[in-house]
Amino acid sequence: SRPGLARSAHPFRLTWHVGRETRSFMVVSGARTLAEVRGAAPVLAEQLPFSRRHPVVWRLWRRKLGLVGLGIVVVVALAAVFAPWVAPHDPLAQDLKKRFAGPGTAGYLLGADAFGRDILSRLIYGGRISLVVGFSASIVALGVGVPLGMISGYRGGWVDGFMMRIVDVLLAFPYILLAIVIVGALGPGLRNTLIAVSVTSIPFYLRIMRSAVLAVKGLTFVEAARAIGASDGRILRTAILPAILPYVIVSFSISVGWLILEAAGLSFLGLGAQPPDAEWGSMLAEHRQYITIHPHTVYIPGLIILIVVIGLNLFGDALRDALDVTLKE
Repeated sequence: SRPGLARSAHPFRLTWHVGRETRSFMVVSGARTLAEVRGAAPVLAEQLPFSRRHPVVWRLWRRKLGLVGLGIVVVVALAAVFAPWVAPHDPLAQDLKKRFAGPGTAGYLLGADAFGRDILSRLIYGGRISLVVGFSASIVALGVGVPLGMISGYRGGWVDGFMMRIVDVLLAFPYILLAIVIVGALGPGLRNTLIAVSVTSIPFYLRIMRSAVLAVKGLTFVEAARAIGASDGRILRTAILPAILPYVIVSFSISVGWLILEAAGLSFLGLGAQPPDAEWGSMLAEHRQYITIHPHTVYIPGLIILIVVIGLNLFGDALRDALDVTLKE
């Protein structure tokens, strides 16, 4: 957004434009020359409300479901970071006398599992593993998929055809099946789970970035950069990447939830985090045989996975809308 000047009944009237919309009008009293109005613009800009000077923040603030999703993610992340101070019990401490204690009994807010361990504490510590895997795998996939997608869309020709055929092969397999094959080849464990979910997400980023580059590479500002002799690398960095950055941000925020769910699925199958480490998927796997007699040991970990993934998706959808300048408020 930038300030502009518009004539009206007053000698000088300062108009604040955000995108295509006029957000605010402020009359500069006492101004006699155009230079005085221009000199007043920075001061008036500082007096504008925060949301008016930051349209993306303003649009995001108006999407309450997105803020709810962000709040869920922030609360879970903070609890995981400060787990030693937040968790009421040691997540590995066993008390067989209290095994299968119900929620709110025996001093356990969410009950105890088959070994008498506090479910709440294990959920808090398990958030460390699940969130780290989700965010780390998304960062790795983004770091590989975004550059390859940009090159594929910009270069075209045989480069684009070769990359797309590889992507088609990877997409021919269901994500979870491809992840199982990778972990099966590398061996079970948290590190190999991270590798597997990262590899399965690269085609997702590559496809989206390729489509975004194809949509902008023929626009005027890219043609202008090419006309002044800018190299392909410079055009990709300074012209195309800033234009598709909203797609990158939104894709990242949405993919984190998918990868948390995928990592939990691998752990449920015994290929991810190994006991006694607390991880949401492994907590489901350990107690699936007790679902009919002690359902809280399964429903609670499953519910936290559901809540976190929904929160990430809600925030991702709101962020996508906030970054889309074509939407009408």
